[in-house]
Amino acid sequence: MTIFDLVHVLALPAGARVDRRVPKALLLQHGAPTAADKRRITDGIQEIRWLAVLKPATVGIAAYRDAVREYLEIAVLTLTLRPGVAAERLMELMHRAVPYPVVLITWHDGLPNLSLAHKRWAQNDHGQVVLDGEIVTVPLPWGAHDALAGAFLDAVALPNQPRTSLYTVYAGWIDTAFAFLAARVTGVFSPPACPADAAIRRVALREYERLESTIAALRTDAVRACQLSRRVAINLEIRRLCAERDAARTRL
Repeated sequence: MTIFDLVHVLALPAGARVDRRVPKALLLQHGAPTAADKRRITDGIQEIRWLAVLKPATVGIAAYRDAVREYLEIAVLTLTLRPGVAAERLMELMHRAVPYPVVLITWHDGLPNLSLAHKRWAQNDHGQVVLDGEIVTVPLPWGAHDALAGAFLDAVALPNQPRTSLYTVYAGWIDTAFAFLAARVTGVFSPPACPADAAIRRVALREYERLESTIAALRTDAVRACQLSRRVAINLEIRRLCAERDAARTRL
């Protein structure tokens, strides 16, 4: 996947293009709270590129303001990491450093990932912008020839997002990302019909992931258990959790 492929997938208008390299010094200055983070940025990042900016003037979609947040623009950035580095913290630093909502495409070990995170005003400092909730990360299935990949790559295009405001566009991208994560479990890609359905899916997906992790750990414990009674108790708990996991899956 190249920058030109990303422009095609996201269907970004030509007027929104920036395509400018961003010096790492800016991230070191604004997004590195600790010495360890500075080392991560210096050693782990190969390139940061500002791909596009979505503003009312460039995409014809209204800005958004309320008491919680202000979305005047959306920044589309690419982050290329050196092989073998830990990506999660560097992605978080990028999202935290930019005062606008960010569509971040990260190249890590040759694979592209898309990450998004809402922003809001800080509660104790209305002039400071902070993350609002989790960073949502999905693999970009570029080159995959299956129905799920094709459906997601079509759905993530800008014209397919709700265009009432820049906030609804960004929320639509997050909902589309969660729909793809859910589809990797269910085998069916289904964009949410409304924000309420999207919220139910997010909760169910996190519950499904938590239960999967717990079940895997218990299965390891069952193999290691020496006493038969302990093994039986663990297997009963696994059976109970599997039922809860399957219930969460049906809500996806």
